[in-house]
Amino acid sequence: MLITPEELNARLGEVVVLDASWHMPDTGRDGNAEFVAARIPGARRFDIDAIADTSSGLPHTLPSPEVFARMVGALGVSNDTPVVVYEVGAPFAAPRARWMLRVMGHDAAVLDGGLAAWRAAGYPVAHGAPEDVAPATFVPFYHPEMFADADDVAAALAEGRPVADARSAERFEGRVDEPRLGLRAGHMPGARNVHYASLLTPEGRLKDEAALRAVFGEAGVDLTKPVVTTCGSGVTASILALALERIGTPAAVYDGSWTEWGGDPARPVVKGPSGSEREG
Repeated sequence: MLITPEELNARLGEVVVLDASWHMPDTGRDGNAEFVAARIPGARRFDIDAIADTSSGLPHTLPSPEVFARMVGALGVSNDTPVVVYEVGAPFAAPRARWMLRVMGHDAAVLDGGLAAWRAAGYPVAHGAPEDVAPATFVPFYHPEMFADADDVAAALAEGRPVADARSAERFEGRVDEPRLGLRAGHMPGARNVHYASLLTPEGRLKDEAALRAVFGEAGVDLTKPVVTTCGSGVTASILALALERIGTPAAVYDGSWTEWGGDPARPVVKGPSGSEREG
């Protein structure tokens, strides 16, 4: 699930390394340009905006198994290929890429601490245009239990099953406007707020199991049941899913997340802290 820079360096010639760096549009950063500027030697680019269902009307949603198979096969990934996913720093989009691979039947590891940890350990980086890649054949084995749509979320909420929202408290409680235009502020009735950053150490590593359990417990997430994770557009929800996997709790990622739910006037929205809708 996680691999250290030292472990990756020892296996660098044996694994396919995928750079899944992604940045919010308002940052002005370009993950593709940064990949060309500096990357782990031999890395290939896993762009979550390109390996996506571009017809859905939602950002970077999961493509069909057939499209996914074709695109990751073009990166040289077969069913038997060991894969390590990383990004420029602390976990943000790399867990999303790993979740996509797992939904399609391929396990992968996330580089703990990302490129920043790799460079801090003194390992080299490559620059310039990436090398050509020999394509491979990837056969998808879709795992629907790891995926959630809006109806799945609504059913979970109605049945009292846990839904954990990775957005900041300000966004979850509806105290600030959403960064994407046209979305209502607030959260799903019954959802619990677990900001993704609360799962990370100051160094940008995933916390240990005891600390992760404490974070979810303090947020009121019942870890004895499968959890649906959500966020703004399905990216940081995958960090929650990674943390839940580490502590042995099954999770499904709501792919459309708040971009879909908050933009649909038929879906209920409330404001305030977790659980406040039950008090009033």
